[in-house]
Amino acid sequence: MRAQYRAEAFVESDLAATPMDQFASWFKDAVTGGLHEPNAMVVSTATPDGRPSSRTVLLKGYDERGFVFFTNYGSRKGREIEANPYVGLLFPWHALGLQVVVTGTASRVGRAETAAYFRTRPHGSQLGAWASDQSQPVASRAELLGRYEELATRYPDDEPVPVPPHWGGVRVVPETVEFWQGHENRLHDRLRYVRESGGWRVERLCP
Repeated sequence: MRAQYRAEAFVESDLAATPMDQFASWFKDAVTGGLHEPNAMVVSTATPDGRPSSRTVLLKGYDERGFVFFTNYGSRKGREIEANPYVGLLFPWHALGLQVVVTGTASRVGRAETAAYFRTRPHGSQLGAWASDQSQPVASRAELLGRYEELATRYPDDEPVPVPPHWGGVRVVPETVEFWQGHENRLHDRLRYVRESGGWRVERLCP
């Protein structure tokens, strides 16, 4: 299976001054383009000895400080980030012929930022953050649902759910941000921002 890309050339003069400004422009296109969950991104982590793992999570915020998502800190990605902070992010906007690839370092956001986001989550998702020992074995789905029902009884819809101490935000501070646009004959455009002291350098990569 093979698709032919036929986009206009993406050149250095098209780029915004910073990668986050450029990301904001492409992210807006992904949202208005009707993509399903345009904030879905693949997060790749690795153990200290280099064994990788990847999964899809939802981007919940971005600014000049980096990209933020939320997770159980005891999950596989949480444990791997704690031991090895170097991560990769991939936004695979296939329908638009675009990708954004990020490398950087990850660290936890402050608890106040985590609490502020947690309060915006649906009640059921708040309960789910307590019910699931993410990435840990569970005997059956019935056991997982039993935990959830117990929590739903303890915290009905009108009862605030406390923020789990093992759950919170992660911010990825980018070191490189690559903007990939598909082009015909597999001569894709790849423009990458590289962080340097005092700013960003842009380089073009062969496809």
